[in-house]
Amino acid sequence: MNEIIKKNGIKFGIIAGVIGVLITAGIYIIDLKLFTAWWLGLTSIAIYLIIGIVLMVQTRKALVNNYSFKDAFTTYFIYAIIGIAISVVFNIVLFNFIDPSAKETVKELSVEAAVEWMKKFNTPTSAIKEAVEKMEAQDQFGITEQLKGSIFSIIFSAIIGVIFAAIFKSKPKEQF
Repeated sequence: MNEIIKKNGIKFGIIAGVIGVLITAGIYIIDLKLFTAWWLGLTSIAIYLIIGIVLMVQTRKALVNNYSFKDAFTTYFIYAIIGIAISVVFNIVLFNFIDPSAKETVKELSVEAAVEWMKKFNTPTSAIKEAVEKMEAQDQFGITEQLKGSIFSIIFSAIIGVIFAAIFKSKPKEQF
């Protein structure tokens, strides 16, 4: 594997992981209700996509436009895996060892927010009750759920990585 690809993937992965930790810690410190804010989730995704774009552009420039699809995907995938791993480890430590009561508070806030949204969409009471029971039975910040969530994040990141690799790969030399 090319050293530039490895170095950039690791460097940007650490940056993404630290940003994820800072976002989570900031929400934890400011107000746990922010964990249920849809706009904050979209903002976080946008931040990670922007970091990914910067990663891809910088790596392509460093490789002097000799950036294959495989290299581009590998760069993004390394970045994503490291960023996800750092964030998930932090979340597991925070919500299961440092402050386990916070995950119960966030669960209650999540249930309240979900009920509010379902009522806005005129969801039948029976469906709301069923959804609440499922949410209350789930430990969204438990170690197992965090690891399951990281698998979803890796799959989502792989899809984004394929798209970015197709966009940022260098054109074959004969097309220049």
